[in-house]
Order: sequence, then structure tokens, then C-alpha cells
Amino acid sequence: MQLTITGLYGGILALILFVLSARIVALRFKHRVGIGDGNLPELALAIRAHGNFIEYTPFALLLLACNELNHAPLWLLHVAGLILILARLSHALAISQSRGVSIKRTFGMIGTFTVLLVLGISAILQGFGGILHV
Repeated sequence: MQLTITGLYGGILALILFVLSARIVALRFKHRVGIGDGNLPELALAIRAHGNFIEYTPFALLLLACNELNHAPLWLLHVAGLILILARLSHALAISQSRGVSIKRTFGMIGTFTVLLVLGISAILQGFGGILHV
């Protein structure tokens, strides 16, 4: 089976990760910082935005793939993928701009947690369905 839906959203998220990574590289080059944040708030925020993206995105994509492989409804996969993209983008933009709480950051985390929760519950139910039909 092909994971075309997961591949679509994974590809878009990879582009976001590329931008977040390139931003860190550019700031490190600009400020001549090899390791750490050089006590520069702008670089510290860029590193944190990248780190947060890396902490949540792979597991959400793994759950998306599990759901796709288990034939979850297409609408669920696409809604989860779209919310994940919007949430991760919103959160990355917010955390790159400020350490404080913001609507973008709040939306990003609520959206990400919702996707993880819904896809996680869906995967659990699919798992129990597979056990019950053996």
C-alpha cells in the first residue's frame, strides 16, 4: 500500500522544516556562532522553533501513516494533515517572534495536540478492531 496522503503532508512539513533549519544556519553564519545560541535571543528563538517542530511533527506523521495504512476515512486524514500543517506553521512563526504567549502559539499547540489525540485514539480503536477480528 502506498502512503500518498502521509507523503503529501510529510512533504509539505519537510519544506517547513527546511525553512526553520535554513534560518538557524543563516543566523549562525551571520553572528558566527557554531554551537549553542551565542546568548542571542533571535538565534535562541529560531533554535527553539526548530526544536519544537522536531519534537511533535514526526510522531504526528507516524500516527497519520498508521491511520492511512489502516484505511481511516480520507476526510480524517486530510483534516488532520491540514490542521497539523497550519498548527505547526503557526507555532513556528509565533515562537520565532517572541518568547511570550500568543494566539498563534496557542493555536499551534491546541491544533497539534488535537491532531495527536484524534489520530492516537483512531489508531487505538483500529488496533482493537484488528484484535477483535482475528
